[in-house]
Amino acid sequence: MRSDVSISVRNINDQVSAIDIGGELTSFAESELFAAVDQANQEQTSCILLNFKELTYMNSSGIGLLVTTLIRLGRQEKRLVAVELRQHFRKIFMLTKLNESIHLYDTEVEALQSEGFID
Repeated sequence: MRSDVSISVRNINDQVSAIDIGGELTSFAESELFAAVDQANQEQTSCILLNFKELTYMNSSGIGLLVTTLIRLGRQEKRLVAVELRQHFRKIFMLTKLNESIHLYDTEVEALQSEGFID
């Protein structure tokens, strides 16, 4: 099977990189997601922002990929935040308690301000 996900990396500033995730986040997205995390995770990066604005579907395997990403970044003492989650996905984050480890924000600007990366 092929992945129906689109993933791209943006550099927001020296400390923050963004990963835009669209389409379907399932087990088929594993190699693309982990490659994007590796690309976004530079030495000076202290936070990776996941932008889910274009996400249409996420299953338990997709949640598992996020947990694996969270653990990997946590070992390096780097933060992971999420923005632009539709209400349905927000509920999934809350039910799985993922929101306790990955802070959720409505917008990138709100996330950057709340996490102390912009004034």
